[in-house]
Amino acid sequence: MSAFVKDADWLDWHPNPSKPKFQVPAGAVDAHCHVFGPGDVFPFAPERKYTPCDASWEQLFSLRDFLGFDKNVVVQATCHGSDNSALLDVLERANGKARGVVTVKPDISVEELQRMHDLGVRGVRFNYVKRLVDPKPDDYYREIIEKIRPLGWHVVLYFEPSDLKEKKDFFNSLNIPLVIDHMGRPDVTKGVDSEEFALFLKFMREHKNVWSKVSCPERLSVTGPKALDGEQNAYQDVVPFARRVVEEFPDRVLWGTDWPHPNMKTEMPDDGILVDYVPSIAVTPELQTKLLVTNPNTLYWS
Repeated sequence: MSAFVKDADWLDWHPNPSKPKFQVPAGAVDAHCHVFGPGDVFPFAPERKYTPCDASWEQLFSLRDFLGFDKNVVVQATCHGSDNSALLDVLERANGKARGVVTVKPDISVEELQRMHDLGVRGVRFNYVKRLVDPKPDDYYREIIEKIRPLGWHVVLYFEPSDLKEKKDFFNSLNIPLVIDHMGRPDVTKGVDSEEFALFLKFMREHKNVWSKVSCPERLSVTGPKALDGEQNAYQDVVPFARRVVEEFPDRVLWGTDWPHPNMKTEMPDDGILVDYVPSIAVTPELQTKLLVTNPNTLYWS
């Protein structure tokens, strides 16, 4: 049992997800997921802004197999700060079937970065979502980038539309592959032709080394996973956004479950329904294979 007490309003991951009707193609990668602790083995960071439930590598790999995926890309959770021990433990146990995206500080040594690379780390994450972290000055991130550049890593950016507007010039100057979490979290109530989403698409068009995850409809949707009559209606208000990105940038999109779904406040998503959402945004077998197999393997295993 964890030595930490989870937040009173914390929602645990779904204990019994449905079996997806959509069979993912062979070699599919869940390209965005996390582990939490266990807190008694891998303590949560003192500066964290939330305390989660435990979510271990055993549970992650069990879900991977249940959903039909072959591999995982594990992204450092903000509750662990820059201590990547839990994530690196996953990579050590994965038999080559996992890659990692870490959070580091500018003073990290070249030797430690090389150790991470040898274990399967291929990127660092910069989080600009202020309710989760306190973003740092630009020079802080530049120093990290110059340390990881020789390893051929990329940068994962987590931001909201206002952050892109504010930080676009900085992002434009980085000259390193960028992966954007969850399409930059568009406000789906404003419609797919909104000024905010247009800025995001323009950013991708202008930079051929920018990728996007078309994941986390459960974080963006207002309508939710079910229609009023009880029929499945897999996050239909998010579909036009994700489909636009998949169809315009088919070679630069990724997808992941986001298990164990940190900081969901009203409803914990069913991971089986999330997998069944994929054919609504990647509507042909060719697009599905690029999204789930070719692109993540190119970025993380080539």
